[in-house]
Amino acid sequence: MFRRAAKGLFRRLGLEVRRIDASREESERLVQQKFPGKHETSGFVLHQYLREDGSFDYERYRRAQTEGNRIKLEYVWAREENIAFLSDYILRVIGQPRFGICHGTRRGKEQEWFRKYLGCEVIGTEISDTAEQFPHTIRWDFHETKPEWIDSADFIYSNSLDHSYDPEKCLNAWMSCVRPGGLCLIEHSSGHEGASELDPFGAGLALMPYLILKWGKGRYGVRELVEAPSKGIYVDYLYFIVVQRF
Repeated sequence: MFRRAAKGLFRRLGLEVRRIDASREESERLVQQKFPGKHETSGFVLHQYLREDGSFDYERYRRAQTEGNRIKLEYVWAREENIAFLSDYILRVIGQPRFGICHGTRRGKEQEWFRKYLGCEVIGTEISDTAEQFPHTIRWDFHETKPEWIDSADFIYSNSLDHSYDPEKCLNAWMSCVRPGGLCLIEHSSGHEGASELDPFGAGLALMPYLILKWGKGRYGVRELVEAPSKGIYVDYLYFIVVQRF
């Protein structure tokens, strides 16, 4: 029944998806004007935010993320049909969840849709000061954790790992919040291969399972790669990297 309903939803969203693709093209054009020089790679690249003395400039990172968020504020990267698909996947793999976290959500549509399809508590995080404008969203740097999140999330979803200044630290923080047996669903497309001041982390899809295995040190690993039902016209591929806590 869910699959039939989801297919109907996908058809009804056809016009909306085309409109979103056009909106994305415009927002990406504005971002490229502000943050030029995105380096494409099939390997692993990390943009650095450094002061003149070589130390990490966190405020520079935060400012870049906030400004990029404001430029893209009217655009939603996530697609409802993909969230519906992932909701079905979560139910099949781990059963009915009680709590989920979505990281780097901008307008908060991810948690809105997960709440709709899963009927459970889902919150979102956003580093920009625009976070409070959107329901179920808190202003938060996703490299950090809250004590009440540790071992408590049935799932975490993000399409924003490319916005991390330290992806190993970031993923370890996320996975510390996932309960044993729970899932972290990382959206990865051809658009996540490059790096810039706005999107500091870039890696090819084939390299991601190796990086995750290395960063996890036996605490978590890649369960599978799942192709998304909808990718739009501006990326060559879109997969969900399913990471499971051991």
